[in-house]
Amino acid sequence: MNRLNSVAFRRVLMLGIVCCFIFSLSVFAQTASDPPETMKQEVEKRFEALGHRIDQLAKAIDDLLWYQKVGDVAIIDKVYIVGPPPAKVKNPTAMGAKNPLKFWSYIFIPQKIDRSKKYPLLVFPHGGVHADFTTYYTHIIRELMAQGYIVVAPEYRGSTGYGRGFYEQIDYGGLEVEDNNAARDYVVENYDFVDSDRVGILGWSHGGMITLMDIFQHPDDYKVAFAGVPVSDLVQRMGYATDDYRREFSAAYHIGKTARENIEEYRKRSPVSHVQKLRTPLLIHTNTNDDDVNVLEVEHLIEALKAAGKKFEYEIYKDIPGGHSFDRIDTKVGKEIRLKVHKFLANYLKPPFPLKSVADLEKAGYR
Repeated sequence: MNRLNSVAFRRVLMLGIVCCFIFSLSVFAQTASDPPETMKQEVEKRFEALGHRIDQLAKAIDDLLWYQKVGDVAIIDKVYIVGPPPAKVKNPTAMGAKNPLKFWSYIFIPQKIDRSKKYPLLVFPHGGVHADFTTYYTHIIRELMAQGYIVVAPEYRGSTGYGRGFYEQIDYGGLEVEDNNAARDYVVENYDFVDSDRVGILGWSHGGMITLMDIFQHPDDYKVAFAGVPVSDLVQRMGYATDDYRREFSAAYHIGKTARENIEEYRKRSPVSHVQKLRTPLLIHTNTNDDDVNVLEVEHLIEALKAAGKKFEYEIYKDIPGGHSFDRIDTKVGKEIRLKVHKFLANYLKPPFPLKSVADLEKAGYR
């Protein structure tokens, strides 16, 4: 991290600590004389707001860390673009109510490219129902930069780090998919060195779900796709998920009802319900000891694709260490499996510097 970023990092961190301390004091000072139930509700409300502020602080820190972690191999930009209007608005007749929703997207461009030539683009949606594109993906971005890919990682509606209002714009399996595709279109339209005929998409978990929904809805926009441990069937998922997870989906700003109350809505937002639309070369990975997306859910997707007569590739791995993260971590087997992903994508996108071995992958991904 250079000196400027280091100073900025410390200032942001100290500001966050001070704000949290002051906020905590104010909550207890303002609620001390309230009835117990009112006090409890107010404290919960205030700490929910604090949670969003902490997310914004974490995002500011992560933005700095991206430069420190990949700045030697990538030019990093963060652009403010638009997707479709919000799925829900309090007053649809209000001025500007139907304006497109604005969101941020990271763009990573290899330092070594020749801008007079054309390069493939990879769209990389992050995982998590409410999450963001963090430096957890550092090694994967470095691996992609080494191969000569341009990468766009959209912070689609519902992502964390941008305040409560943006968090509550979530449209799971709906307009978040359109945000993802809008990020793809933005890069193709604004970067002359991107080859519009060589665009792929990859994602894990919730990002794998968005990957699937995107290629089902926009098959002509993608040359190839990889979906790792993808959320595939929301109805099935609600059957084994925790109560806290289910409550996220039935929140008023989310789907608003449980799967029992509106099963068709959950089906509509599930990739398994759209398999007949597949036209894009696709690789799917799952792991039998996945502790998040149960292997049965992904197997259901695989069987549905087969029943629809679709050509695709898949691997069901047997108890690979790492569970849900098995091919994203630093184990030897994790790297070997991730190399398979890179080779699959490269077959269709033809990056100028493809990875040919685990040694290549390690050299690219780690400083």
